Amino acid sequence: MDIRLDGRSAIITGGSKGLGLAMATRFAQSGADVAILARGIGPIEEAVAMVRKSAKGKVEGFVCDVGKAGDTQDAYDKVMAAFGKVDILVNNAGESRLGAFETITDQMWQDDIEQKLMGAIRMTRLAWPQMKQRRWGRVINVLSINAKHSRAGGAPTTVSRAAGLALTKVLAGEGAPHNVLVNALMVGSIVSDQIARRQKARKDGATLEDMIAEVGKDIPLGRMGRAEEFANVACFLASEHASYVAGTAIPVDGGKAPFI
Repeated sequence: MDIRLDGRSAIITGGSKGLGLAMATRFAQSGADVAILARGIGPIEEAVAMVRKSAKGKVEGFVCDVGKAGDTQDAYDKVMAAFGKVDILVNNAGESRLGAFETITDQMWQDDIEQKLMGAIRMTRLAWPQMKQRRWGRVINVLSINAKHSRAGGAPTTVSRAAGLALTKVLAGEGAPHNVLVNALMVGSIVSDQIARRQKARKDGATLEDMIAEVGKDIPLGRMGRAEEFANVACFLASEHASYVAGTAIPVDGGKAPFI
């Protein structure tokens, strides 16, 4: 299947590294104009330069902390000035924060909710009216399989992601009559920058390759996924090929999560 996004414009939050960068690359290769949003100017510049090498459309980068309302509005305005419209929004910003419940402070809860949940709410609220008016839009919320399968020690991130799942369903119902299709992608075990950071934090001498192999043993496919594989599914949801898919949460996890 040749998935094309020619003539479309996309915002990808958290787009300078990992899954966000892979999606930005895939969308740009498929013909979309892509706006990469992230908090650090250095990583943004590197990402834009990398994505432009194989892009078929425009690629721009904008500094944005989606946990701050002012940043979100400013970045959205700049994207609209650059592209004139937003057809596709990928709410991907947010790193995994985990800890024992009694160690999580009010501020930690608030920071996680602001970045993951409120960030998606604010950016979607900005793009929503013009998507409805043009009767074409795609919103993809990047969550985690733990949004459905929470585990001990998984807060605060699994709570924020579960709320993102509810948000997806609410928006899907409101957007569908206007051909604005909202879905979620639930990340399983994907090789990414977050995995690399976890490996560096380990004190047992395990290499990144050791960790990837170790995690892969618990996955039915026998390996961790690649960011490019995740990006392929996102590109499908962003395209005309997904014209009858709305309000669903697709696990991209190699078969790890149980059916519910």
